[in-house]
Amino acid sequence: MAPMVAAAIGAVSLLAACSSGAPTPATTSSAAGSATGSSSSTTAATSTTSSATAAAAACVKDPQAVTAVQPAATSTGALPADLVTTLDQAAAAGVKEAASPGAIVGVRTRKGTWIKAYGDSDPIKKQAMTADMHVRIGSVTKPFTGTLIMQLVEQGKISLDDPISKYVPGVPNGDQVTLKLLGIMRSGVASYSRNDEFVKLIFATPDRVFTPDELLKYGYALSPAFAPGADFEYSNSNTLLLGKVVEKVTGKTLQQAYQSMIFEPLKLSQTTAAGTSPDMPTPFARGYTLQGVSGTTPADATNYNPSWAGAAGEIVSDAADMLTFARAVGTGQGLLKPATQVTRLNTWAPAGGYGFQWACAGGWVGHTGELPGYNVTVWYDTTTDSSVVVAANSDIASGGCSASPTLTDNPTEPICSSPGVRVFVAVSKALGHEFVPTPKS
Repeated sequence: MAPMVAAAIGAVSLLAACSSGAPTPATTSSAAGSATGSSSSTTAATSTTSSATAAAAACVKDPQAVTAVQPAATSTGALPADLVTTLDQAAAAGVKEAASPGAIVGVRTRKGTWIKAYGDSDPIKKQAMTADMHVRIGSVTKPFTGTLIMQLVEQGKISLDDPISKYVPGVPNGDQVTLKLLGIMRSGVASYSRNDEFVKLIFATPDRVFTPDELLKYGYALSPAFAPGADFEYSNSNTLLLGKVVEKVTGKTLQQAYQSMIFEPLKLSQTTAAGTSPDMPTPFARGYTLQGVSGTTPADATNYNPSWAGAAGEIVSDAADMLTFARAVGTGQGLLKPATQVTRLNTWAPAGGYGFQWACAGGWVGHTGELPGYNVTVWYDTTTDSSVVVAANSDIASGGCSASPTLTDNPTEPICSSPGVRVFVAVSKALGHEFVPTPKS
């Protein structure tokens, strides 16, 4: 495990907070803001139907079978000792190459469950990480938000073909941008976290409380990035808009909707939506970052106000709850009817691995979350009915990084990777189905 000593500081960026962890979908335009936004989203959607179907088939072989598989009675017991040894060795090796003071690793297969903590939760006080500690899950919040939208579709209250203008006024190309295009990141609404003015503001005042409307204005200033449906760009603005749809249609706050529609049905007792509160439920791991740092020592980002992430990244949870959610969101069980889940498992951006607020890579479905202080991976393997969760209390990359800031004693691993993703790759390989993400730069 690399000590928390910084090496060099690169450009400040919140783009890491957008990471899905899956291979990046191919794009067809190069410069944000170069498109006029005058093309019809209907035409764009029609032209990409066949490629979207092909992308789905290439990732999830049999969506109906995925929704039908029932959990094994042994899945919540202890994993066999020999598999635990293999996983422990893989996780420990991954943690050693990761730039994080600690990590929590959770695995659930049809043979059982295993959760173990590594390293420190607080390297200053030398407090050990424990398996029950809470972390900020960042963009793993997106599958929660996407699930709320799919539930409302299932209830007949909205349609994925509805334009966002039906619910939220003032969105660039709002009459052409559908809820589906928002969900699969093909709306052309730029991410507020790509706006330099916003980035400077959040690191200058990390305790500031933002409203969704304030955040969206930073995205609108860079929009449209392209005509609706014409390209792919991962955008936190898309998810914030979906969150506003949830609130308008349900009459509840987003936090209330998460609680009543997902947390309670799945019995996620250790999962909360932070809203505007910077406080963490106990016990928790302190999170460290090099983002926004002017020196060489990582900043403690534990209590940065999470309001800037909102529907795109505000949730706090622990490994046990995330293992439950990983399988539920992967199979739809406990959240959606089989037919609705099949639709979601067949909905992917053309030529890539991003679907309706989640990603897919080689049969793995889920999301990676990365924001200042934390890097979390929550993935479900549709080929083996297995779930893997890794929570690192650092978002600092390690390895052969050309752009991402790294620590002074940066590990020599050639591939540049965030800590949670690095450990997840090692564990997935030990399980016999390696997850292959796009390397960081």
